[in-house]
Amino acid sequence: MDQLSREDVIRQSHLRSESYGLSERYAPEFDRINRGEMQDLVDQNRVLHLHALPIMTTLYEQIINTHSMVLLTDCTGVIVYSIGDQDVSEKAAQVALAPGVQWSEQSKGTNAIGTAIAEERPTRVHGDEHFLLANKFLTCSASPILDPDGKVMGVLDVTGDQRNFHGHTMALVRLSAEMIENQIFRSTAREHAFALYFHCRPEFINTMMEGIVSFDPNGHVRSANRQALSLLGVTLAGMRAHSFGSLFGLPLSAFYDHYRMASPQLMMLNLNNGLQVFAQGKINANNRAFSLGDTRVSPPAPQPSAAAKLVSSHGPWAHLDQLDTGHEQMRENINKIRKVIDRDVPILVLGETGTGKEILARAIHNDSLRKNSPFIAVNCASIPENLIESELFGYEDGAFTGARKKGSMGKFLQANGGTIFLDEIGDMPLSLQARLLRVLQERAVNPLGSSKTFPVNVMVICATHQNLRERIENKTFREDLYYRLNGLIIKLPALRERTDLEIIVRKILQVESNGQNHRLSADVLKLFTNYHWPGNIRQLSNVLRTTVIMADADGLIARDHLPTDFLEEVMTVKTPTPSSAIAIGESRLHRIEAEVIRQVIDSHAGNVSAAARQLGISRNTIYRKLGLSS
Repeated sequence: MDQLSREDVIRQSHLRSESYGLSERYAPEFDRINRGEMQDLVDQNRVLHLHALPIMTTLYEQIINTHSMVLLTDCTGVIVYSIGDQDVSEKAAQVALAPGVQWSEQSKGTNAIGTAIAEERPTRVHGDEHFLLANKFLTCSASPILDPDGKVMGVLDVTGDQRNFHGHTMALVRLSAEMIENQIFRSTAREHAFALYFHCRPEFINTMMEGIVSFDPNGHVRSANRQALSLLGVTLAGMRAHSFGSLFGLPLSAFYDHYRMASPQLMMLNLNNGLQVFAQGKINANNRAFSLGDTRVSPPAPQPSAAAKLVSSHGPWAHLDQLDTGHEQMRENINKIRKVIDRDVPILVLGETGTGKEILARAIHNDSLRKNSPFIAVNCASIPENLIESELFGYEDGAFTGARKKGSMGKFLQANGGTIFLDEIGDMPLSLQARLLRVLQERAVNPLGSSKTFPVNVMVICATHQNLRERIENKTFREDLYYRLNGLIIKLPALRERTDLEIIVRKILQVESNGQNHRLSADVLKLFTNYHWPGNIRQLSNVLRTTVIMADADGLIARDHLPTDFLEEVMTVKTPTPSSAIAIGESRLHRIEAEVIRQVIDSHAGNVSAAARQLGISRNTIYRKLGLSS
C-alpha cells in the first residue's frame, strides 16, 4: 500500500468512525467478555489459534525489547491471545488492549485491527492516525488472516509505543500472517483429493513462498493460497472456474501417472499465463481412487501397521469414545484426555508392552484438530542408536557416510502440523535426550549437517513401559525431559486386569474377520478370561488372527482352532499340581523370558548387541538364556 493510498484508507476509516457515532474523546470500552464466553471464543477459533501460536511466538522473538506486543483476534476484532513486553502490556491495559476486548472500528474507531478487517488488507495506523485520542500513543501494524475461502478469519497485529516505531514491523506482520494462512491452507488441503505446490524457482518449494492449489478427484479447483493467486494472476473466484488441465497445460491422467512412479521428481509445468514453474504434487491417501475418464487409478499407499489398522477411519478403535469399552480405568483415562486435547499439553502413556499405547495415541490424534495432518509413530527402541538422531531430526545431503542423496527431513518435520508419537521414550539414548528437550522447548529442528533451523508445530505423545523415575535415579533418563513430557500421565491397564475382555475380542474380530461373523465358543472365552496375557492386546490380536484363519465356515472359534503353543501354555497355567507348581511356574517364566528376548532381537533385525542394550543385560546373558553358544 503506497503512502497516498494509505492516507486514503485512514481518511475513509475516520469517516466510518464518525458514522458509528464515535468522537475523538470517546473513552475506550473496557468491558471484556466473561470467562465462559472467553472459553467459547477460544474454542470457536481453535484452528486459528493452533496454527497462529507458534508463529506469533517466533514473531515476538524478532521484536522483543522493542516495547511491543503481538495480538491475535477473531474475525470480528475480539482479541483472542496476546504476547508482549511487560511495559507495553501495562500501557495497553489502560486502553483495554487485552484478550476478550473488542477492537473493531465500531468499538474503537480507526485502529490497525479494526481497519484491517474493514479493508480486508494489511494496515498500519500510527500515532495521530488513530481516531480516539486515548490511542494516539500507539503504533499498530495489522494483517488479516484469510481462510481457504478467502474470508477474514482473524487478524495478526503488532502494537507498541509510537515513539519506538520500526519501519520493518509491517513487513514482518504480513509475512507472519501469510505463514499462518499457509499452515491452515495445508491442513485443509489434506481433506481434498490432491494438491499442487509450485514456484518459478525449485528452492522455494516447501517454503512459505510457494503457491498451493487444491483439487477434487476430477481436477476441479477447490482452493488456492495468496501466492498461487499472485503467480497465476487471478482471483480466487476466477481460479475456481479452472481445472488442473486449464491451469497447468497437462492432462490430469499424466499427473497421476507421474506420481505412481517410485521416486517422482519435481514436474515442470507451463501456466496459462506463459510462466514456467516447478511443481510437486501431494495426493491424499484417504482418497484411494480417482476418476480418470473410464479408468480408475489408485495412488500407492504404505501398508498400515497393526495399530493403524485398528484405528483407521473405519476401524473399531478410531476414536476415544470407541476405546471406552466398560473398564473404569480406561473411562477415567479418556475423560482426562478429552480435557487436555488441543491445549498443547504433552501426554505420557505408561503401560506394559502390548497394552495399546499406539492405538490410544492414534485415537487422540483422530479426535484432535490435527486429524487431517500427519500422524508419525517412532519406536525409539527399534532404531539403532547411531541412527536415531538423523531419523528424528533429519539430515542434509552428505551429513554422514551412507546418507541418502538429497538428505532426509526427519520424523519431526514429517509430523509438522500433526502429531508425533515417541514410543518407548524410556529407551532413548541419554545423549539424545538433551537434543529432544531443546526441540520441544524451542519448537524448531536443526537437521544434521545443516545451518538452517525449521520451526515445527506438533502435538507430542510419548509412551514407555519403563519406570522413568527409576531411570532418573539411575541417571539414564533426564529429569528435565521427564517433566517436559508428563503434562498428563495416562496409565494403561494390563489386559489381565481389564473387565472388558469380551468387548475387546469382538472389536479385534471385527477387523480380522473381514466382514465375516466370527465369534468365540463359551469354552474358548473361558480360557481367555482365565489366562494372564503377558503380551496383552498385541498377543490377543495375534492369537485371534490365527484363529480366524483356522475357523470353520460357520465362524465359531473353538478350542482346536487355537495356536498349539498358546493352548499348551494356557493348559500349563491352568492345571498345575501342588508338587509341581513351582517347577512349572519357573519353566513358564523361562519360556516367556526367552520369547521376550527373541522378540527384541527380531525388532533389531538380529542384532544381539542392540537387543542387549535395550534389555540392559550382556550378550553372554542372552546366549545363556536362549541356550545358544556365544
